[in-house]
Order: sequence, then structure tokens, then C-alpha cells
Amino acid sequence: MPLRVLAVDDEPPALEDLTYLLCGDHRIGRVLAAGSSDAALRLLECEPVDAVFLDIRMPGLDGLDLMRVLRRFARPPAVVFVTAYEDFAVDAFALKACDYLLKPVGRERLAEAVQRVAELIGGGPPGTGGAPHTGRGADAADERIPVDLGGVTRFVSRDEVAYAEASGDYVRLHAAGRAPLVRVSLAVLEERWAPHGFLRIHRGYLVSLRHVEELRSDAGRWTVRVAGTELPVARRHTRELRDHLVRWAPASGDGPS
Repeated sequence: MPLRVLAVDDEPPALEDLTYLLCGDHRIGRVLAAGSSDAALRLLECEPVDAVFLDIRMPGLDGLDLMRVLRRFARPPAVVFVTAYEDFAVDAFALKACDYLLKPVGRERLAEAVQRVAELIGGGPPGTGGAPHTGRGADAADERIPVDLGGVTRFVSRDEVAYAEASGDYVRLHAAGRAPLVRVSLAVLEERWAPHGFLRIHRGYLVSLRHVEELRSDAGRWTVRVAGTELPVARRHTRELRDHLVRWAPASGDGPS
């Protein structure tokens, strides 16, 4: 079914441009518009939507606050932030936003965000999308993490991450040949990603079980190879890692042999 979306921006020209682009996407059947968070909430009382394309800096209730309200809905819409500011990408990640677009938004980049919404929603009717990152099941959908690369916000897919490495107050994500830093603790990632096949193996490392290639013991010292890199395994995590690898491989079909 065509998607029903709501665009929210307090600047009329920006709101007009955004609604124009959204209306031009064949996957969208209806576009509602609101000039403030309060107006958006009034609209949503009468017309549920699949996704909200939301500015962040607005007077009164800003975009981040509005998303916190939307998350309390019985059936929260997916949220795509559309903003001129890079500073809020980490906060958007923490709130599990579907995507994060920087103004001015091009048609191609917006189309990517719409595709992501469509995949998460799974083609259901308006208002049935669930939380922003629940498409193929409550814990199955991928998650994208905003990272700052030379002043440009890019996104790294959680499923691409082979392992995460603690680096002071940051975490370095090792994914597909890239290793960006993100401002989040390893403990937070461990809690969030444990249901998705990630396991803490050391105080400094969180690994994706699907990317584990080998587990080895040498004179009582355990190591694991992940995406071609050998990582230490703390003694207290060894048994848990072995048990998880045994369970993971038959279930996923693509775990270590």
C-alpha cells in the first residue's frame, strides 16, 4: 500500500520544498504537512501516518522532543529527521531514528530515506509501522548509525559491523573496511545489539557472531578472528562465546563453521 507521511518544519519554504519532493515519490500516497510540533500532534490525533519527516530546530517542542512523544504512541510512526545541523545525529541515533537527512535534501537522498521507511514498514497500512526500526520483525530490521566523516554525516549499517572497539569515550566501528568513531559507550552498544548477535568478548571489544571466522586457543590464551583481525578473548567470556557460536551457526546459516 502507498505510504502516508507527515512533513514537519517551522520554515514555510523548507516545508513546501519537502512536501513537493515527497509528493513526487511514487511510493507515497498521501503527504500531510505541519508547521510546528503542536500542529503535527493535532494532525496525528485524526490521521495516523507511517512516517514523519521532521525538522529538529523548531520553537516550542523541538523535533527531538516530538520524537520522544511519538515513541509513546501505541503504534509509533517511523521518524526521518530533516535538518541543517549535523550536531544532533548522535541524539537521533539514540532515539532510533529511521534516517537523518541534511538540508538541502536532494531527490535521490530523500528517495533512499523513503525506501528505508518502506522496508521498515513492510508495506503495511498507515499507522501500523511500529517503532522506527521494526520492519521484518521486532528485532530483525537493520539499524543505521550516523557517523561524522570529514564534516559529512554518513551512515554505517549495523549488519556491516564486524566488531566494535572501545576508544576512550568513543567506540570505533569496524565495518566493510571503514573504522569510524561514534560517540557512544561500548556498554550501550552491548545492551542494544545483544539481541542482534553481538557479544562482549573483552572489556575493549564487542563482536558480531556472524562475522566470526575462527576461535583459537594457544597455551590457554584464547583469541577470535573477526573479519581477518585477531582479537583477544577474556577468560571469563570464553565459555559464553563458545556456547553462543555453537547456537548461532545452525540458526543463522552463515555463522562460523
